[in-house]
Amino acid sequence: MWNRMKKRMTTLAVAASMALMTGCGSMMEITADIDEMLAYMDAQERPMVSDEPEIPQNLIFIIGDGMGVPQVYASVVAQRENNSAFLRFPYSGFSRTYSRNHYRTDSAAGGTALTTGKKVDNYHVNWGPDSARYNTIFDDAVKAGMSTGFVVTSNVLDATPASTYGHVPYRKMYDTLSIQMAQCAHSVMIGGGRSNFFPANRKDGLAPLDTLHSRGYMVTYDIDTMDAYAGDRMVALLFEGDPLTAPARGDMLTRGAKKAISMLGRNKEGFALMIEGSQIDWACHNNDTAYLRAELADFESMLNAVLDFAERDGHTLVVVTADHETGGVTLPSGDIDKGTNEVRFLWGSHTGVMVPVFAYGPGANYFSGIQENVDIPAKIRWLMNFEQ
Repeated sequence: MWNRMKKRMTTLAVAASMALMTGCGSMMEITADIDEMLAYMDAQERPMVSDEPEIPQNLIFIIGDGMGVPQVYASVVAQRENNSAFLRFPYSGFSRTYSRNHYRTDSAAGGTALTTGKKVDNYHVNWGPDSARYNTIFDDAVKAGMSTGFVVTSNVLDATPASTYGHVPYRKMYDTLSIQMAQCAHSVMIGGGRSNFFPANRKDGLAPLDTLHSRGYMVTYDIDTMDAYAGDRMVALLFEGDPLTAPARGDMLTRGAKKAISMLGRNKEGFALMIEGSQIDWACHNNDTAYLRAELADFESMLNAVLDFAERDGHTLVVVTADHETGGVTLPSGDIDKGTNEVRFLWGSHTGVMVPVFAYGPGANYFSGIQENVDIPAKIRWLMNFEQ
C-alpha cells in the first residue's frame, strides 16, 4: 500500500514541479499552470486533487452469480427486522450487464467485464477480438505487491473464478484453464472440481496438481485441513466436482472467506480477494425457490463475516455485485413480519436487467448510481492506484 500511496503523492509533486519549471513567472502564472495541469488530469478521468479518497489497502470483490434486485430483496425480507447484511452497506447503485455481442451476458463475459473492464463476447474468458488477452485487476494487484485469491461455491474452473486468472476463447476449456490456474499468481484458491486436475480425467494427460506442488502450494481436499494450514500458498479443492448445495455443504463459503482473508492479510502491501456465491445462479436456473433461499442465507452469512472484518480493519474496500440476473425473478407478495416472499420465475435463463451494486469502505461512494459493469473495475483501479 505504501508504494501505491507514494506513487499518488509523487504525481502531485511532479505536477507542481513541472509548473514551476515552465519559467520564472509570477506566482499567479505558476498557479494558473498548476490549475491547467490538474484540469488535464481531470479530463483523463484520474482526478489528482488534494482531497481525493484514501487508497484502500485491501479489496474484497464479491459476486452473487445471477443475483438481481428481487433476489436481494427476497434475502432482505427473509432476514427479518432489518438484519440483512445488505443493509449494512452505506452506498449502492446499479450495473448494466450486456456483453459485447449479446443483450444477455453469460457468466464468462460478465466475469470478464468485472475483472478486466472489457466487454467481450459470450463464453469468452478475458479473451477479446484478434485473440487479445486482457489483464485483470488481480494482475494489477500482484504487480503492486499485493496477495490475491478467490473463494467460490462452484468448480474452481467455472467462468467466474476463471475470469480472475484465465484466458480462453471458450469457457468450457477446462484442461487449459486448470493449467492456467496451476500457473497463476493467486496465493489462495478455494472451491470444487478436483477431478479436473488428475491426468486420468483429462484429454491431455497432464497433471496440473504436480505444477501446484512444485510451486509450493499445499493442496487439500478437506475443509478442516484447510482451516488448520499455516502456510502462505494453498489450493483447497473441497469437492470432486461442483460443491454441494446449501446447506448440505455446511459453512464452506464463510469459512473459506475467513481463511482466505486470514492468509492474504499477512501481506503488508495488502490483498485482493474475489468471493462468489455461485449457486444463486443455479437455483434460479432451476426455478427452485427453496434452493434460492438457502443460497441467499449462505451468502448473507459470508457477507456479515466480510463486513465484520472490513469494519475492524478500516482500510478495506468491499464491492458486491452480480454478473447478471437469472430467472426473471419477481416477488408478487410476501409478509414483512414473517419474513416470507412469494417467489416467481419468468424462465430458466439469464435476463438483461440491471443488477445491484453495494460498496463499503474507502471510496465506496464512487459506486453509486447507474454504471456499466466495466466501470466497476475501472473505479477499483483508480481507487487502488493500480498501474495500467
